[in-house]
Amino acid sequence: MVNKNVTFQDWGLIDYKEAWDKQEKIFAETIKLKTEIRNLHTENLGKYEITPNYLIFCEHPHVYTLGKSGKAEHLLLDKNELIEKQATYYPINRGGDITYHGPGQIVCYPILDLDNFFTDIHLYLRTLEEAVILTLAHYGLIAGRYPGYTGVWFDADNENARKICAMGVRCSRWVTMHGLALNINSDLSYFKNIVPCGIDDKDVTSLKRELNNEVNINEVKEILKHHISVLFGMEIL
Repeated sequence: MVNKNVTFQDWGLIDYKEAWDKQEKIFAETIKLKTEIRNLHTENLGKYEITPNYLIFCEHPHVYTLGKSGKAEHLLLDKNELIEKQATYYPINRGGDITYHGPGQIVCYPILDLDNFFTDIHLYLRTLEEAVILTLAHYGLIAGRYPGYTGVWFDADNENARKICAMGVRCSRWVTMHGLALNINSDLSYFKNIVPCGIDDKDVTSLKRELNNEVNINEVKEILKHHISVLFGMEIL
């Protein structure tokens, strides 16, 4: 039995470590439940709930996170400079290199049991990218993918290439955590302190910069949530 019901939560502005710990708790509980269900005899399955799914949005205070495949030297600040920037730094257990999170950026954490949807991590990433591409299209912007990299870009095929959405996920037993970060009204100067996603020759942008005006971030959240739900066939709770 599959479960396409997804509990939506907006955690607002939340400390990165607090959000990470909350994710880890849900992630671990979901994997534990999956293990228990699979260890049961078929006739006893009805005694257990099906695995849950969550779609979480939030914003973080200024923070840099380094994925498992990243290089510490891609953070261009020392400890004192981090303090001056009022930023924190965490090496974490997602894929990808270093990235920045901060106010004005939508961070999306889907904690999904992909057995409820499709068991293909590449399709999972491409589907999240497509949701962002469709969200940007709502604002009259044509975005796309950069061959060989995850995330969403503008003008990926020429020298004006610039990234608006970074992605990095973790998946165990087809349960996901971490996700994507979409720059809306972000302070882009913070990206100058890293080699974003290990790419040192491409620009980073935001929806505000592309439209040349401040954007209602809550409106973008609703549009993004809609496209994610439709593309995955979710029933948002």
